[in-house]
Amino acid sequence: MSNLVEVKNLCVDYITFDGPIRAVTDVNFNIKKGEILGLAGESGCGKSTIAFSLMRLHRPPALISEGKIEFEGKNVLEMSDSELRKYRWQGASMVFQSAMNCLNPVKTIEYQFWDVFDAHDMVSNREESIKKAKELLRIVDIPEDRLFDYPHQFSGGMRQRVVIAMALALKPKLLIMDEPTTALDVVVQREILQKVYQLKEQFGFSILFITHDLSLMVEFCDRIGIMYSGQLVELAPAKEILQSPYHPYSDGLGNSFPTLIGDLQEMRGIPGTPLDLSKVPPGCRFAPRCHLAKETCHIKPPHIHQQNECRLVACHYPINTSDNRDQLPIKLTQVAEV
Repeated sequence: MSNLVEVKNLCVDYITFDGPIRAVTDVNFNIKKGEILGLAGESGCGKSTIAFSLMRLHRPPALISEGKIEFEGKNVLEMSDSELRKYRWQGASMVFQSAMNCLNPVKTIEYQFWDVFDAHDMVSNREESIKKAKELLRIVDIPEDRLFDYPHQFSGGMRQRVVIAMALALKPKLLIMDEPTTALDVVVQREILQKVYQLKEQFGFSILFITHDLSLMVEFCDRIGIMYSGQLVELAPAKEILQSPYHPYSDGLGNSFPTLIGDLQEMRGIPGTPLDLSKVPPGCRFAPRCHLAKETCHIKPPHIHQQNECRLVACHYPINTSDNRDQLPIKLTQVAEV
């Protein structure tokens, strides 16, 4: 399967009065055609910063200082204004965190579809726009007669589906979903993700799915990348992240929510607080919170490397490997098959 997106040594800084603060540091990953890649981690770890970088939506004080973002072999960071305008809806589109904030509260849903189509010269008149908009609403299971309603007349889940329909309006090859189910109940979350998965199978686009909920991500994604303090610390097939994490932080995330099957186990959180990016330590960024850290971890920063053919990890002493398998104090329960 060929790559649709390749992110190479991406670095993003935020310029402050005290100097630049690096929010994303040397991140590398790819997204294959038709694949769902997840990015998980605590709030402030750089997930949304990466998403905005892929769309080139950053505004000052944010600055993409280093690296490349290649979409079908073309560097997004070098695109002209006209190329970028086409790329943002036809190449890649984005579903933002809060659907209500994405929709104009004083404009009907029909007008907002028309605004998208007209801006990209996809229709020749309003009637054609209405026809296309109704087709998109049907795709996300919203009655077409709701097209002329206002956003406040929809439930949270319906507004989210409207935003997804708009994101798919120009048939993009990549759909970026930045915590698309935030503030929705678990039933609606599952309905929306199942619908997105069906659409992905129908239209063949790729997905970058961003959330802090690792359990939700395991059900939906093919591969998962774990972010910590602006760095990618592990990348692996989805089920393997929970069943046999290699990085201690991945293990901590996996043990931070209860399982629905198996024996009862004591919950254990990750001690300490997220790293202050203005005070980055010389060694591993996770070392101050890691119960397995050794002297090397506080001195030398680990570099992400290929642990096996399908696993990348940035750790001096990865757990669940043949040499370090006994380091885990609590074993993870089996992941339920979806």
